[in-house]
Amino acid sequence: MSGMLTLFADPTVWAALATLIVMEVVLGIDNLIFISILTNKLPAHQQTKARRIGIGLALILRLGLLGTVALIVQLTEPLFTVFDHGFSWRDLILIAGGLFLVWKATKEIHHSVDPDHGPDMFENGRSTLGFASAIGQILVLDLVFSIDSIITAVGMTDHVPVMVIAVVFAVTVMLLASDPLARFIQANPTVVMLALGFLLMIGMTLIAEGFGAHVPKGYIYAAMAFSALIEGLNMLSRRAKKKE
Repeated sequence: MSGMLTLFADPTVWAALATLIVMEVVLGIDNLIFISILTNKLPAHQQTKARRIGIGLALILRLGLLGTVALIVQLTEPLFTVFDHGFSWRDLILIAGGLFLVWKATKEIHHSVDPDHGPDMFENGRSTLGFASAIGQILVLDLVFSIDSIITAVGMTDHVPVMVIAVVFAVTVMLLASDPLARFIQANPTVVMLALGFLLMIGMTLIAEGFGAHVPKGYIYAAMAFSALIEGLNMLSRRAKKKE
């Protein structure tokens, strides 16, 4: 207990905590958008439950990974080299997660622009999304985003208690924002397409990161914020026209 008090008596620890909380919340936005879009495809009585389970799994994965920080750090060590680029477990996980996200976003965009489609490459013989399938897909992306989140945390501080507080705070924000965000997305069809575009961009970014091309997160989130601002102006314009 005295060690904990000594730790948080250091102003630099509080600065690291504040910075890490902001970073974890921002990184959680990607995860939350995917969960919101996916759970909105479930029957109404299952949506809230699925969102809570998905976010709960994100918290469990992040805390579990924090308990194996030494192993997580080793995930960045190269396993093999191709064309002078060393691929680590983290790279492979990011590439696999990015490909899944690109496939999922492309599938949803295809179905949104062509709602009366027949059987095609995206179909699996089922017309509706099952609860277990939704949780499984959320778990896959939770794992990818959790590893990225924890590696970011490890790079910012050496203190595990600080990481735990930041992760718990970020996931709590996700939990509180999940239902309002899901309702907003469901009530605004054009926002769904924008969110799917975000997921497509995030997926491509994960793939690029996996191949060693570092893409500054600031550029990604600035583009997302600008797009969201324009869509907000479009929504205000449509409301104004309806009142005329």
